[in-house]
Amino acid sequence: QVQLVESGGGSVRSGGSLRLSCAVSGFSLLVNRNSCVGWFRQAPGKQREAVATIGSDGKVDYRDAVKGRFTLSYDSAKNTVGLQMNSLQPEDAAMYFCAAEYPGTGYCVLIASYYDYWGQGTQVTVSS
Repeated sequence: QVQLVESGGGSVRSGGSLRLSCAVSGFSLLVNRNSCVGWFRQAPGKQREAVATIGSDGKVDYRDAVKGRFTLSYDSAKNTVGLQMNSLQPEDAAMYFCAAEYPGTGYCVLIASYYDYWGQGTQVTVSS
């Protein structure tokens, strides 16, 4: 059974940093070669949008708005996907979700509908 558990959300001032973590169980990016894990976010009244994704080949994609500020990483020993967020802005405030495409196709895309499993989310608040 695939489960995703997010942690690390919180409240920061504009320009601050937070690190999110997604603990993955039920499959492994290292073993399941076509799978993907992504971070998504949803602000009140807005559609859910992709932030970053990583495939089993280690390829990472970011939405343009976070490039240079956010870094996604995978810890194979712990099977966790981390999202380091620097230079946070008020527009980054949202509920952040971890999601998995599994078994997947081997093509990880920045589109929420492609992802099959979702965590409960963790809140990120950024004050100006």
